[in-house]
Amino acid sequence: MTGTIDTPMDPTTLDMDRVGEFAQQVGGMLAGGATAAMMVVGDRVGLYAAMADGRATTSGELAERTGLSERYVREWLAQQAAVGFVVYSAEGETFTLPPEHAAVLATDDSPASMIGAAGLITGMHRRTEQVGDAFRTGRGIPWGEQDTATFESTERFFRVGYRANLVDQWVPALTGVEEKLRAGATLVDVGCGHGAPLLVLAEAFPRSRFIGYDVHAGSVEVARQRAAEAGLADRTRFEVSDCHGYRDEGVDVIAFFDAFHDLGDPVGAAAHARRALAADGTLVLVEPRAGDDLATTLATVPLAPISFAASTFMCTPNSLSQPVGLALGAGAGARRLREVLQQAGFGSVRVAAESDVNLVMEASPTP
Repeated sequence: MTGTIDTPMDPTTLDMDRVGEFAQQVGGMLAGGATAAMMVVGDRVGLYAAMADGRATTSGELAERTGLSERYVREWLAQQAAVGFVVYSAEGETFTLPPEHAAVLATDDSPASMIGAAGLITGMHRRTEQVGDAFRTGRGIPWGEQDTATFESTERFFRVGYRANLVDQWVPALTGVEEKLRAGATLVDVGCGHGAPLLVLAEAFPRSRFIGYDVHAGSVEVARQRAAEAGLADRTRFEVSDCHGYRDEGVDVIAFFDAFHDLGDPVGAAAHARRALAADGTLVLVEPRAGDDLATTLATVPLAPISFAASTFMCTPNSLSQPVGLALGAGAGARRLREVLQQAGFGSVRVAAESDVNLVMEASPTP
Protein backbone atom coordinates (compact mmCIF):
# COMPACT_ATOMS: atom_id res chain seq x y z
CA MET A 1 0.00 0.00 0.00
CA THR A 2 1.37 3.44 -0.92
CA GLY A 3 0.28 6.95 -0.10
CA THR A 4 -1.96 8.71 -2.63
CA ILE A 5 -3.24 12.24 -3.13
CA ASP A 6 -7.05 12.32 -3.06
CA THR A 7 -7.38 15.45 -5.16
CA PRO A 8 -5.15 16.42 -8.09
CA MET A 9 -2.80 19.35 -7.69
CA ASP A 10 -3.54 22.56 -9.54
CA PRO A 11 -0.23 23.48 -11.21
CA THR A 12 -1.34 27.11 -11.47
CA THR A 13 -1.05 27.41 -7.67
CA LEU A 14 2.53 26.17 -7.56
CA ASP A 15 5.73 28.18 -7.67
CA MET A 16 7.36 26.18 -10.46
CA ASP A 17 10.79 27.63 -9.76
CA ARG A 18 10.60 26.21 -6.25
CA VAL A 19 9.28 22.94 -7.63
CA GLY A 20 12.28 22.74 -9.94
CA GLU A 21 14.73 23.58 -7.18
CA PHE A 22 13.27 20.93 -4.91
CA ALA A 23 13.24 18.35 -7.72
CA GLN A 24 16.96 19.00 -8.17
CA GLN A 25 17.46 18.56 -4.43
CA VAL A 26 15.64 15.22 -4.52
CA GLY A 27 17.70 14.19 -7.53
CA GLY A 28 20.82 14.88 -5.52
CA MET A 29 19.51 12.72 -2.68
CA LEU A 30 18.76 9.87 -5.08
CA ALA A 31 22.24 10.22 -6.56
CA GLY A 32 23.64 9.95 -3.05
CA GLY A 33 21.76 6.75 -2.38
CA ALA A 34 22.94 5.25 -5.66
CA THR A 35 26.49 6.39 -4.97
CA ALA A 36 26.51 4.65 -1.59
CA ALA A 37 25.99 1.35 -3.42
CA MET A 38 28.78 2.22 -5.85
CA MET A 39 31.04 3.06 -2.91
CA VAL A 40 30.43 -0.37 -1.39
CA VAL A 41 31.35 -2.05 -4.67
CA GLY A 42 34.43 0.11 -5.26
CA ASP A 43 35.64 -0.58 -1.75
CA ARG A 44 34.88 -4.31 -1.89
CA VAL A 45 36.73 -4.98 -5.16
CA GLY A 46 39.68 -2.71 -4.31
CA LEU A 47 39.21 0.12 -6.82
CA TYR A 48 39.66 2.98 -4.36
CA ALA A 49 42.77 1.34 -2.89
CA ALA A 50 44.20 0.84 -6.37
CA MET A 51 43.71 4.53 -7.17
CA ALA A 52 45.03 5.81 -3.84
CA ASP A 53 48.43 6.64 -5.32
CA GLY A 54 46.85 9.58 -7.17
CA ARG A 55 48.07 8.54 -10.60
CA ALA A 56 45.90 9.17 -13.65
CA THR A 57 44.65 5.89 -15.09
CA THR A 58 42.47 4.66 -17.92
CA SER A 59 39.74 2.14 -17.27
CA GLY A 60 41.84 -0.49 -19.04
CA GLU A 61 44.91 0.20 -16.93
CA LEU A 62 42.88 0.11 -13.71
CA ALA A 63 41.19 -3.12 -14.74
CA GLU A 64 44.53 -4.73 -15.51
CA ARG A 65 45.98 -3.55 -12.21
CA THR A 66 43.06 -4.92 -10.19
CA GLY A 67 42.29 -8.02 -12.26
CA LEU A 68 38.73 -6.85 -12.86
CA SER A 69 36.51 -6.65 -15.92
CA GLU A 70 37.30 -3.49 -17.88
CA ARG A 71 33.71 -2.95 -18.95
CA TYR A 72 32.47 -2.88 -15.36
CA VAL A 73 35.39 -0.72 -14.25
CA ARG A 74 34.69 1.76 -17.05
CA GLU A 75 31.06 2.19 -15.98
CA TRP A 76 32.00 2.52 -12.30
CA LEU A 77 34.57 5.20 -13.11
CA ALA A 78 32.03 7.15 -15.15
CA GLN A 79 29.61 7.23 -12.23
CA GLN A 80 32.37 8.25 -9.83
CA ALA A 81 33.33 11.07 -12.19
CA ALA A 82 29.69 12.15 -12.44
CA VAL A 83 29.50 12.73 -8.67
CA GLY A 84 32.98 14.28 -8.45
CA PHE A 85 34.67 11.47 -6.52
CA VAL A 86 37.26 11.03 -9.29
CA VAL A 87 38.48 13.60 -11.80
CA TYR A 88 38.07 12.80 -15.48
CA SER A 89 40.39 14.14 -18.18
CA ALA A 90 39.06 13.92 -21.74
CA GLU A 91 42.62 14.14 -23.02
CA GLY A 92 43.81 10.57 -22.65
CA GLU A 93 40.46 9.49 -21.14
CA THR A 94 42.01 9.12 -17.70
CA PHE A 95 40.61 9.16 -14.18
CA THR A 96 42.33 10.36 -10.99
CA LEU A 97 41.44 9.96 -7.34
CA PRO A 98 42.82 13.08 -5.61
CA PRO A 99 44.76 12.37 -2.40
CA GLU A 100 42.23 14.37 -0.37
CA HIS A 101 39.48 12.08 -1.68
CA ALA A 102 41.61 9.00 -1.05
CA ALA A 103 41.86 10.00 2.62
CA VAL A 104 38.07 9.69 2.83
CA LEU A 105 37.48 6.72 0.52
CA ALA A 106 40.57 4.53 0.20
CA THR A 107 41.63 3.69 3.74
CA ASP A 108 40.29 3.08 7.23
CA ASP A 109 43.48 4.45 8.78
CA SER A 110 42.67 8.09 8.00
CA PRO A 111 40.73 10.00 10.69
CA ALA A 112 38.65 11.42 7.80
CA SER A 113 37.65 7.99 6.47
CA MET A 114 33.94 7.62 5.68
CA ILE A 115 33.95 4.61 3.36
CA GLY A 116 32.83 2.37 6.21
CA ALA A 117 29.49 4.17 6.40
CA ALA A 118 28.48 3.22 2.86
CA GLY A 119 27.49 -0.29 3.91
CA LEU A 120 25.22 1.17 6.56
CA ILE A 121 23.22 2.92 3.85
CA THR A 122 22.93 -0.16 1.63
CA GLY A 123 21.92 -2.17 4.70
CA MET A 124 19.00 0.22 5.20
CA HIS A 125 17.87 -0.29 1.62
CA ARG A 126 17.58 -4.01 2.22
CA ARG A 127 15.27 -3.51 5.24
CA THR A 128 12.70 -1.09 3.86
CA GLU A 129 9.86 -3.62 3.80
CA GLN A 130 10.47 -4.70 7.39
CA VAL A 131 10.69 -1.12 8.63
CA GLY A 132 7.56 -0.19 6.68
CA ASP A 133 5.69 -2.96 8.49
CA ALA A 134 7.03 -1.60 11.80
CA PHE A 135 5.59 1.82 10.94
CA ARG A 136 2.16 0.22 10.52
CA THR A 137 2.28 -2.01 13.61
CA GLY A 138 4.49 -0.02 15.99
CA ARG A 139 6.46 -3.17 16.84
CA GLY A 140 10.18 -3.08 17.43
CA ILE A 141 12.98 -4.75 15.51
CA PRO A 142 15.79 -6.31 17.58
CA TRP A 143 19.36 -5.48 16.64
CA GLY A 144 20.01 -9.13 15.81
CA GLU A 145 17.48 -8.97 12.96
CA GLN A 146 19.38 -6.24 11.11
CA ASP A 147 21.21 -6.95 7.87
CA THR A 148 24.75 -8.26 8.34
CA ALA A 149 26.03 -5.24 6.41
CA THR A 150 24.73 -3.09 9.28
CA PHE A 151 26.87 -4.93 11.83
CA GLU A 152 30.00 -4.68 9.69
CA SER A 153 29.49 -1.05 8.69
CA THR A 154 28.63 0.16 12.19
CA GLU A 155 31.84 -1.31 13.57
CA ARG A 156 33.96 -0.07 10.71
CA PHE A 157 32.66 3.49 10.62
CA PHE A 158 32.69 4.11 14.37
CA ARG A 159 36.08 2.43 14.78
CA VAL A 160 37.60 5.31 12.78
CA GLY A 161 36.35 7.79 15.40
CA TYR A 162 37.46 5.60 18.29
CA ARG A 163 40.97 5.30 16.91
CA ALA A 164 41.19 9.02 16.25
CA ASN A 165 39.68 10.29 19.51
CA LEU A 166 39.27 7.72 22.26
CA VAL A 167 42.77 7.50 23.72
CA ASP A 168 44.13 10.93 22.81
CA GLN A 169 41.05 13.12 23.26
CA TRP A 170 38.14 11.51 25.12
CA VAL A 171 39.85 9.55 27.91
CA PRO A 172 42.03 12.54 28.96
CA ALA A 173 38.86 14.67 29.15
CA LEU A 174 37.34 12.34 31.77
CA THR A 175 38.00 13.05 35.44
CA GLY A 176 40.75 10.72 36.70
CA VAL A 177 40.00 7.94 34.22
CA GLU A 178 43.28 8.05 32.31
CA GLU A 179 45.28 7.75 35.53
CA LYS A 180 43.21 4.75 36.65
CA LEU A 181 43.60 2.98 33.32
CA ARG A 182 47.36 3.50 33.25
CA ALA A 183 47.72 2.17 36.79
CA GLY A 184 45.41 -0.80 36.20
CA ALA A 185 41.61 -0.63 36.35
CA THR A 186 38.52 -2.51 35.24
CA LEU A 187 36.42 -1.09 32.42
CA VAL A 188 33.10 -2.62 31.38
CA ASP A 189 31.58 -1.90 27.95
CA VAL A 190 27.81 -2.50 27.87
CA GLY A 191 26.49 -3.16 24.37
CA CYS A 192 29.98 -3.89 23.10
CA GLY A 193 29.07 -5.11 19.60
CA HIS A 194 32.22 -6.27 17.83
CA GLY A 195 34.37 -4.72 20.56
CA ALA A 196 36.08 -2.00 18.54
CA PRO A 197 36.46 0.66 21.30
CA LEU A 198 37.41 -1.94 23.91
CA LEU A 199 40.25 -3.23 21.75
CA VAL A 200 41.53 0.30 21.17
CA LEU A 201 41.59 0.85 24.93
CA ALA A 202 43.11 -2.56 25.69
CA GLU A 203 46.00 -1.86 23.36
CA ALA A 204 46.63 1.56 24.91
CA PHE A 205 46.33 0.53 28.57
CA PRO A 206 47.95 -2.92 29.02
CA ARG A 207 47.68 -2.90 32.83
CA SER A 208 43.89 -2.68 32.82
CA ARG A 209 41.20 -5.30 32.34
CA PHE A 210 38.37 -4.87 29.82
CA ILE A 211 35.03 -6.69 29.78
CA GLY A 212 32.40 -6.40 27.05
CA TYR A 213 28.75 -7.46 27.24
CA ASP A 214 26.22 -7.71 24.42
CA VAL A 215 22.90 -9.50 23.95
CA HIS A 216 23.80 -10.47 20.37
CA ALA A 217 25.77 -13.71 20.54
CA GLY A 218 27.08 -13.33 17.01
CA SER A 219 28.65 -9.96 17.83
CA VAL A 220 30.24 -11.36 21.00
CA GLU A 221 31.83 -14.17 19.01
CA VAL A 222 33.23 -11.69 16.50
CA ALA A 223 34.60 -9.55 19.35
CA ARG A 224 36.40 -12.57 20.80
CA GLN A 225 37.93 -13.31 17.42
CA ARG A 226 39.02 -9.69 17.00
CA ALA A 227 40.68 -9.76 20.43
CA ALA A 228 42.53 -12.98 19.65
CA GLU A 229 43.72 -11.68 16.27
CA ALA A 230 44.99 -8.48 17.91
CA GLY A 231 46.82 -10.40 20.66
CA LEU A 232 44.64 -8.79 23.33
CA ALA A 233 42.75 -11.83 24.63
CA ASP A 234 44.80 -11.82 27.85
CA ARG A 235 43.28 -8.53 29.01
CA THR A 236 39.80 -8.67 27.43
CA ARG A 237 36.70 -10.77 27.99
CA PHE A 238 33.46 -10.74 26.01
CA GLU A 239 30.24 -12.30 27.28
CA VAL A 240 26.59 -12.52 26.25
CA SER A 241 24.50 -10.49 28.69
CA ASP A 242 21.93 -7.73 28.64
CA CYS A 243 22.32 -4.34 30.27
CA HIS A 244 20.62 -5.52 33.47
CA GLY A 245 22.22 -8.96 33.82
CA TYR A 246 25.96 -8.54 34.37
CA ARG A 247 27.08 -9.04 37.99
CA ASP A 248 30.29 -7.05 38.23
CA GLU A 249 30.87 -4.98 41.39
CA GLY A 250 33.33 -2.26 42.25
CA VAL A 251 33.96 -1.43 38.58
CA ASP A 252 36.16 1.59 37.89
CA VAL A 253 34.59 2.61 34.57
CA ILE A 254 31.39 1.51 32.81
CA ALA A 255 30.93 2.72 29.26
CA PHE A 256 28.16 2.68 26.66
CA PHE A 257 29.74 3.29 23.26
CA ASP A 258 27.05 4.46 20.81
CA ALA A 259 24.63 2.04 22.46
CA PHE A 260 22.80 3.81 25.30
CA HIS A 261 20.09 5.37 23.13
CA ASP A 262 19.37 1.93 21.62
CA LEU A 263 18.25 0.49 24.95
CA GLY A 264 14.62 -0.12 25.79
CA ASP A 265 15.14 0.86 29.42
CA PRO A 266 18.11 3.24 29.60
CA VAL A 267 17.07 4.45 33.06
CA GLY A 268 17.16 0.90 34.40
CA ALA A 269 20.42 0.19 32.59
CA ALA A 270 22.05 3.28 34.08
CA ALA A 271 20.74 2.40 37.56
CA HIS A 272 22.23 -1.09 37.23
CA ALA A 273 25.53 0.44 36.13
CA ARG A 274 25.51 2.77 39.11
CA ARG A 275 25.17 -0.21 41.46
CA ALA A 276 28.03 -1.99 39.69
CA LEU A 277 30.38 1.00 39.88
CA ALA A 278 32.86 1.59 42.66
CA ALA A 279 32.09 4.55 44.92
CA ASP A 280 34.57 6.66 42.92
CA GLY A 281 33.69 5.01 39.60
CA THR A 282 32.76 6.73 36.36
CA LEU A 283 29.98 6.14 33.86
CA VAL A 284 30.81 7.16 30.28
CA LEU A 285 28.34 7.65 27.45
CA VAL A 286 29.60 8.05 23.90
CA GLU A 287 26.53 9.09 21.93
CA PRO A 288 25.78 10.53 18.48
CA ARG A 289 26.27 14.28 18.45
CA ALA A 290 22.97 16.16 18.67
CA GLY A 291 21.58 19.39 20.04
CA ASP A 292 19.08 19.68 22.86
CA ASP A 293 16.27 20.33 20.39
CA LEU A 294 15.56 19.44 16.78
CA ALA A 295 16.13 22.96 15.44
CA THR A 296 19.62 23.08 16.96
CA THR A 297 20.48 19.63 15.66
CA LEU A 298 19.33 20.48 12.14
CA ALA A 299 21.35 23.69 12.18
CA THR A 300 24.59 22.40 13.73
CA VAL A 301 25.06 18.68 13.02
CA PRO A 302 26.16 17.97 9.42
CA LEU A 303 25.55 14.22 9.75
CA ALA A 304 22.00 14.68 11.08
CA PRO A 305 20.39 13.26 7.89
CA ILE A 306 22.31 10.00 8.28
CA SER A 307 21.90 9.92 12.05
CA PHE A 308 18.10 10.27 11.91
CA ALA A 309 17.87 7.69 9.12
CA ALA A 310 19.94 5.23 11.14
CA SER A 311 17.77 5.99 14.16
CA THR A 312 14.63 5.23 12.15
CA PHE A 313 15.95 1.95 10.78
CA MET A 314 17.97 0.66 13.74
CA CYS A 315 18.10 2.59 17.01
CA THR A 316 14.43 3.34 17.61
CA PRO A 317 13.21 -0.10 16.44
CA ASN A 318 15.79 -1.81 18.66
CA SER A 319 14.60 0.12 21.71
CA LEU A 320 10.95 -0.56 20.91
CA SER A 321 11.69 -4.29 20.73
CA GLN A 322 12.70 -4.31 24.40
CA PRO A 323 10.78 -3.88 27.67
CA VAL A 324 9.86 -0.23 28.45
CA GLY A 325 10.78 0.88 24.92
CA LEU A 326 11.73 4.45 25.85
CA ALA A 327 13.14 4.98 22.34
CA LEU A 328 15.49 7.88 23.02
CA GLY A 329 16.65 7.84 19.40
CA ALA A 330 20.05 8.85 18.06
CA GLY A 331 19.25 12.55 18.41
CA ALA A 332 18.52 12.55 22.14
CA GLY A 333 21.06 15.28 22.97
CA ALA A 334 22.91 16.08 26.18
CA ARG A 335 19.97 17.56 28.10
CA ARG A 336 17.75 14.50 27.62
CA LEU A 337 20.60 12.10 28.39
CA ARG A 338 21.39 14.06 31.55
CA GLU A 339 17.75 13.72 32.66
CA VAL A 340 17.89 9.94 32.18
CA LEU A 341 21.12 9.60 34.16
CA GLN A 342 19.83 11.78 36.98
CA GLN A 343 16.63 9.74 37.10
CA ALA A 344 18.85 6.67 37.48
CA GLY A 345 20.49 8.23 40.56
CA PHE A 346 23.68 9.76 39.22
CA GLY A 347 24.64 12.83 41.20
CA SER A 348 26.97 14.53 38.75
CA VAL A 349 26.65 14.58 34.96
CA ARG A 350 28.61 16.66 32.46
CA VAL A 351 29.61 16.82 28.81
CA ALA A 352 33.30 15.94 28.75
CA ALA A 353 34.12 16.15 25.04
CA GLU A 354 32.64 16.43 21.55
CA SER A 355 33.67 15.56 18.01
CA ASP A 356 32.01 16.03 14.64
CA VAL A 357 30.25 12.69 15.15
CA ASN A 358 30.04 12.07 18.88
CA LEU A 359 29.10 13.55 22.24
CA VAL A 360 30.97 12.21 25.29
CA MET A 361 29.29 12.44 28.71
CA GLU A 362 30.63 11.58 32.15
CA ALA A 363 28.60 10.75 35.26
CA SER A 364 29.53 9.76 38.80
CA PRO A 365 27.39 8.07 41.49
CA THR A 366 27.95 10.94 43.93
CA PRO A 367 27.51 14.72 43.48
